[in-house]
Amino acid sequence: MNQEKKKLVLLAFVLLLAGISPNIFPAAQSGIASMSSLAVVLLIPSVVLIFILAILSQALGYNDLRKQILNGILAGLAGTVGLEIIREIGFHMGAMPGDMPKLLGVLLLNRFAYGPSFWSNVAGWSYHFWNGAAFGIIFSLIVGRGKIWMGIVYALLIATGFMVSPATTSLGIGMFGLHFKVGYQFLTTVYLAHIAFGSIVGLVIYKRNRNIPNRIVRIKNGVLTHETNPGI
Repeated sequence: MNQEKKKLVLLAFVLLLAGISPNIFPAAQSGIASMSSLAVVLLIPSVVLIFILAILSQALGYNDLRKQILNGILAGLAGTVGLEIIREIGFHMGAMPGDMPKLLGVLLLNRFAYGPSFWSNVAGWSYHFWNGAAFGIIFSLIVGRGKIWMGIVYALLIATGFMVSPATTSLGIGMFGLHFKVGYQFLTTVYLAHIAFGSIVGLVIYKRNRNIPNRIVRIKNGVLTHETNPGI
């Protein structure tokens, strides 16, 4: 196996690991397993392995891959701050049915019968921000440098997936939150929050992945290829 193929395998493995975190909440809400169990079995090992693979990438000389992973984490964390500003405004205006990070923490620590605590809130917010980091990693690995509009489109796809998944429907508000109040408040807040997330992620990745070509992932003669477009 040549170096490019090894790098592609490593990249695919990181993508797989990054995809675990965003999916354990909908999986738990669909009844597959409790979120606390999924966190122990899948979430925590996936986070540890991502950082191990970032170190391994550097050891193997895949510095651009390491850079994409770490920049993705940074972009996702920054994007989540932007998302939270919009979400908190919407929540306090009554456009959200509940405080999502607190719910996540209750589910992670199996405290649904007792309600939030300090540590469940820490767990919920940590998971929420790591979700943002995971989405940032995925975006960074797929697009390379990318463009800001790509980040926005990517985030809108995430928002749409969230609103049609058990993560939303299990709240009793229907797909897109159309059964909540008049029907547009939840949907509008989620999309605006994710536009903020995507804009920030797109900008950070565009700035920090400066020497990494925009990546159109395709298999051609068994080799990962790149195409570069300098525009935003």
